[in-house]
Amino acid sequence: MEESAIRTRMIATTSHHSKTKNIYKESRLDHKHIAVEDLEAFARETILAAGENALNFYGRGVPEVKFDRALGTQAELQLTHFFQEALQQRFPEHQLFDGQGPDDGYTHEARRYLWVFDPLDGMSNFMAGIPIWGMSVALLENFWPVFGFCHMPATGDLFYARAGQAAYRGDSPIRVSSQESINDESVLLNFSRFHQYYRSAFPGKHLNLGCTSAHICYVAMGRAEAAVIAHESYQDLAAVRVIMQAAGGKFMRMDGTNFPLAEYLEGDAGDVHLMALSPALFKQVRGCLQNVV
Repeated sequence: MEESAIRTRMIATTSHHSKTKNIYKESRLDHKHIAVEDLEAFARETILAAGENALNFYGRGVPEVKFDRALGTQAELQLTHFFQEALQQRFPEHQLFDGQGPDDGYTHEARRYLWVFDPLDGMSNFMAGIPIWGMSVALLENFWPVFGFCHMPATGDLFYARAGQAAYRGDSPIRVSSQESINDESVLLNFSRFHQYYRSAFPGKHLNLGCTSAHICYVAMGRAEAAVIAHESYQDLAAVRVIMQAAGGKFMRMDGTNFPLAEYLEGDAGDVHLMALSPALFKQVRGCLQNVV
């Protein structure tokens, strides 16, 4: 299914709050002719500022509680509100993805810009004070990806790519692993309860770092050969998909077919499992994983 044909309901960001205490005081741009560099500058500034905001909650989970839902909800709501307010002030006619249902189609108006913001990935790590967690933002124009950013505030990492161009970690270009075969030094990143679905003969290391976007960025920079991912949403993957593809990788179904991310538009993909990796390594990695019946 072509992503240009996908129709998704988008919501205009809320119009409220007369002032905000940050970097968005400059005059608004002409919404019909916005340079991609200006959109990127807004995304970079906003996600870095949101990261500073998130650090106020980082590691504040109750030690006796494995998952402090109240803290997680408070942090996500505040970060989402922060992004909405910044977007409303700078680009009030742009749209913010809400993860549900079809509505608008192709347009030349300012609402052709759709922002996809994921406030927190790796929530358990975030609450426990473990630094592998992050947030991401992607921009789509008439449903085609323009760029994606993924920020890990506790480590200071910022991953970025413009669609069809190079991917970066900070100022350094990144690329998926150039290995032609897997070995005992290879790394496979997997998800929680992976062992309930697969028996593995992978010759290298299995790791679960507790943050899907970090897994994908580490594959994109060649620190791991592949990541197996499951039960993620469009919001979770919109930005890192751009980074992964720009770095030479792909999302692939476990049967080896390509996976258009548009299939996630309605939310969770249920039992669909994917691999993020260099396509050249798919057969070798998949051949090491036997499904548990």
